Amino acid sequence: MKTFEKKVVMITGASKGLGKALALAFARAGADLSICARNEGPLLEVKKEAEKLGGKVLAVAADAGNSRDVERFAALTQKYFGRIDVLINNASMLGPSPMPFLADYPEDDFAEVLKMNVLSPFLAARRVLPLMLQQQSGSIINVTSEAGHTGYAGWGAYGISKFAVEGLTQTWADELKGTGIRMNMVDPGEINTEMHALAVPHCDYELAEPDEVVDVFLFLASDESTVHGQRLEAQSFKREEG
Repeated sequence: MKTFEKKVVMITGASKGLGKALALAFARAGADLSICARNEGPLLEVKKEAEKLGGKVLAVAADAGNSRDVERFAALTQKYFGRIDVLINNASMLGPSPMPFLADYPEDDFAEVLKMNVLSPFLAARRVLPLMLQQQSGSIINVTSEAGHTGYAGWGAYGISKFAVEGLTQTWADELKGTGIRMNMVDPGEINTEMHALAVPHCDYELAEPDEVVDVFLFLASDESTVHGQRLEAQSFKREEG
């Protein structure tokens, strides 16, 4: 079913992993896509795959942690499609690998991780909200982590950045009450991605694939959802039918 026909979905960090899986899932559901990533080559490959599934795809090489790039990405999306219905803030980075303990964490690396993982969703949401408020509808979904819900030794700036994402989501959700705009966050759990391989290099247990955790995003982005200001875990999400 083309649940998202005539809907425009923006996704940051869409060239691989979860971002790629989300782009293809929304394309299958009929959405038009605006996707960005820093690495243009893989991003254009995702664009080709998504276009084969139907719908229009705008692909923009951009650093989601850079305010000028975010402005350009959003402005091009608005110009090309005329509206923005869904924003998924997926872009993030792990930081040094192996991850050092905080006492040994380089200051520049710490700042870089926070810039990408916290400033990026702030900038993107702030940029698209005026259009969503004008439309009186919209869904913004931030990607968090178990490491943003519980502090784990050795997860350094990444875990701390995800704690900040959770606070950002809760604060903004409270400010958006009654506007018609919904903001939520999703913890995808441990999934088989390049980032997880760097974070847990000797993983000896089975991981979910990125395309196995997209259902919760499709639900939160859909018109049927009234969920607002919540933290959902993708791997325990069960969509009720009927």
